[in-house]
Amino acid sequence: MLSLLPPLRPRAAPSDAASAAPRRPVVILPGLGNNTADYARLAGALRDDHGMPAAVVARVSRPDWLRNAAGLADLSYWRGTLRPRPVLDWYLGRVEEAVAEAKELCSPDGKLSLIGHSAGGWLARVYMEEFGTSDISLLLTLGTPHLYIKGARLTGNSITTADEIVAVDTTSEAAEAVMISADNISAPPGPTFRSRFVGQGYKQVCGRADVWGDGVVPEVSAHLEGALNISFDGVYHSPVGSDDEERPWYGSPAILQQWVHHLLS
Repeated sequence: MLSLLPPLRPRAAPSDAASAAPRRPVVILPGLGNNTADYARLAGALRDDHGMPAAVVARVSRPDWLRNAAGLADLSYWRGTLRPRPVLDWYLGRVEEAVAEAKELCSPDGKLSLIGHSAGGWLARVYMEEFGTSDISLLLTLGTPHLYIKGARLTGNSITTADEIVAVDTTSEAAEAVMISADNISAPPGPTFRSRFVGQGYKQVCGRADVWGDGVVPEVSAHLEGALNISFDGVYHSPVGSDDEERPWYGSPAILQQWVHHLLS
């Protein structure tokens, strides 16, 4: 199991020490249904505006996600006990390739940061459990559903199953964990289709419809005990359909500015 350092406390802007610290390369892991191109602007901003020596996005296409349908042939899926492997081995292989590319571009012996968006953050934890954490200094997730209700198809049998994929232990010295979510969209009972749609989505993840979240993932599911948990107001879940001014997502410039310092410390 992965152990994670006691998290740093949130701060509004990077300190002088953080600004002067050596930058680590970054590997970005796409979320379910997303592709590599969806994160091109985020990767470019990390390199060009914030001085990251490399920002590599794992190579994923939208049709790649259809590979997950192989899990439907496994009885464990219908029992609610399906494990991530081997169904998601294709994704873990892409992560391994992206990590190798980032290390090749920078110091082969250095550490790097993982940024996982949505399911990419959950799969980052699976990757670290399976491939080790010696190369990883920081795991930062954006709108990731870390905790599921009992019987959820992706994680298996229970909330404990999801949480134990990579344990968060605040007494060890391996890596820092930062979990970022949003609390701007709720789904109170109402007649609108959007309220019903968002609420049903939240209910599938955490068992309740009347909670706050980013329109896809409820805030309560995106936080983990032992990690630094941060919530932003007015943030949309995905880069697809986002707008930097009216509908910013986690990687939009104004939002990125509020969490990028964690990559610099």
